[in-house]
Amino acid sequence: MSKEIDESDRPWQSYHTVYTNAKAGMDGVDKEKVQKIVYEMSKGSKYFENEERKDAYIKQKIENMRAQCEKLTEMDISHYQMVADKRMVELEAARDLSKTWLHVDMDAFYAAVETLADPSLKGKPMAVGGMSMISTANYEARKFGVRAAMPGFIARKLCPELVFVPVDFTKYNYYSDLTRKVFQKYDHNFIAASLDEAYLDITEICKERSASSEEIAGELRKDIYEGTGLTCSAGVAPNLLLAKVCSDINKPNGQFVLPNDRTAVRTFISSLPIRKIGGIGKVTESLLREVLGIKTCDEMLVKRAFLYALFSSSSSDSFLSAAMGLGKTDAPEGRLRKSMSSERTFSATGDEAKLYEKLANISETLSTEMQKEGLYGRTLTLKLKTASFEVRSRAVTLPKFIYSSEDILNHASKLLKAELPLSLRLMGLRMSHFSDCEAGNADPLQKTLKNFVIVGDASTKAMSSSSSVRTDMGGNQLMVDADVDHHIDGGEKISISGSDYTYEENSMNTNSLHHLELDYQKDGAASDKDAYPAYRNDSLSEVDITQLREDGGVEALRDVQDVNGENKEENIMENPTALLSIQEEQFYWIDDYKCSLCGYELPQSFVEERQEHSDYHFAEMLQKEESHQTPRTVLQRSNQKPSSSGETKSKKRKMSAKDGKHIPIDLFFSKTNQNF
Repeated sequence: MSKEIDESDRPWQSYHTVYTNAKAGMDGVDKEKVQKIVYEMSKGSKYFENEERKDAYIKQKIENMRAQCEKLTEMDISHYQMVADKRMVELEAARDLSKTWLHVDMDAFYAAVETLADPSLKGKPMAVGGMSMISTANYEARKFGVRAAMPGFIARKLCPELVFVPVDFTKYNYYSDLTRKVFQKYDHNFIAASLDEAYLDITEICKERSASSEEIAGELRKDIYEGTGLTCSAGVAPNLLLAKVCSDINKPNGQFVLPNDRTAVRTFISSLPIRKIGGIGKVTESLLREVLGIKTCDEMLVKRAFLYALFSSSSSDSFLSAAMGLGKTDAPEGRLRKSMSSERTFSATGDEAKLYEKLANISETLSTEMQKEGLYGRTLTLKLKTASFEVRSRAVTLPKFIYSSEDILNHASKLLKAELPLSLRLMGLRMSHFSDCEAGNADPLQKTLKNFVIVGDASTKAMSSSSSVRTDMGGNQLMVDADVDHHIDGGEKISISGSDYTYEENSMNTNSLHHLELDYQKDGAASDKDAYPAYRNDSLSEVDITQLREDGGVEALRDVQDVNGENKEENIMENPTALLSIQEEQFYWIDDYKCSLCGYELPQSFVEERQEHSDYHFAEMLQKEESHQTPRTVLQRSNQKPSSSGETKSKKRKMSAKDGKHIPIDLFFSKTNQNF
């Protein structure tokens, strides 16, 4: 009873946001005082209401998992214990201690750069940002509980003497480039995680210089300070996950080295709080703590059977790997990124001129980062956060790869225009679906199907000038007619007639079929009405769609007939957008919280996280389309009768209505002596 009264008198104790999580330099902070101020300053706001919705969902999730846990029998637990033990043995066998990774994290980077530019700020509590949002705070300000991602008005309440300095990304990019020049001396292929942190594989340089990892880390930190005037912290470990954790131990201006020894790694990781592990955030931490009582990595190992009973196998594997101190030891293949983004938070405004100005700045920043890594993107996503903390995302897939700030701004402006008027507090741009080829062009040596199709003169209607006699694989002569009828966005409609089949390449350019692509007009503008077309195909029944999902393609509908006797395959092929609409529908939220493709669970209120998740699957779909993209075709029965009545049974069998869904591919190619 006294506990309930205490909780009702102190509601802030159960209010946990990103602002109340400790960062480096906040060890001596009065956490209850900070919690109380954050609670009182946030209460009644849209953000507070959104956090309450999230908190309510988490509590319900906890109750559901507790109920699920109570239903587990001894036999169930024994089974999952065997599964976990087997997986643990497999993971241990894959442990790699041959590499030495170093993680560098600049100390309060933005604030340190501003102090370097204005020495009078030294020793004063200072934050980079404004009253709406803080990008970072120096260590003097962190002593008061001020931290990054905190609204400035709350920070000012925590620290009345706080000095605000406006954001200047020109300076931050300049000093980031200086640090990266130092990184290249130690690892030419270092991984830049952000402007102020990077991962370096120092395995080889330690061997070349016959130096310890501790010596290399100290030397690198010294070089950075001499080259920039800024301090950094470093962590050295056998893998990337542990190196990241180690770099935070002796902040600021320090380092920590974890030896490449299994016993040392297991000892280090056993007492580590689970929140220190990358990928375990507030929600997962709450689930593990409240349902299973897990607070440290060692406790995850002890209760590993329950992890596999309550979580998906992939999540459980991730938990188990982290608890054993396992992580990636190899750099990402090709070091290619899946996406790159840039965003800005600002005071809520509905001024369109200001919004377009901020969008231009974001476009410039994104373009600069893409050019540094030689990337060209094709899918552009605009992220918006309204004044009421509603998060929206809009995406467009372009017909060519782009990288320039002008192109990015051009397409981003069209996305933004469709949403206005609107009061916003955050905007961001993300580019994905990357290619390292020349912008706007594919490989010039790569031939496509159209290179080999016999295309006649569109202006000539005479059969003699636009037809060719071809022979199929069975020896049957076929008349090929390939008149170009019209163009749409560079696509050609090609009709090829032969025997009793007609082949038509759909006149719509395949790039224009993506479900989020803008329907641009010839003058380069797009109307708000056409910005995001909703494709439908009323001719497809739910049964057809379900069957297509189960069997994974158009083949599933080959023998399905509608009430009028029309083939469903033809309906799809005549309307290719319907197929993409079906593909898009494959991704949905089961019971409004579980991903239909991978089983990942996110509530409806987690708008931003759900959009990131859907974008991930969308990018996967685009990459699959790009890897095996083929012209969409329509195969229709012709009224023409066979020219010869003396066909053999084998020929008739090949061209029968049942088996005649395919025609020999050499029908569509001209004869040539060139070797391909």
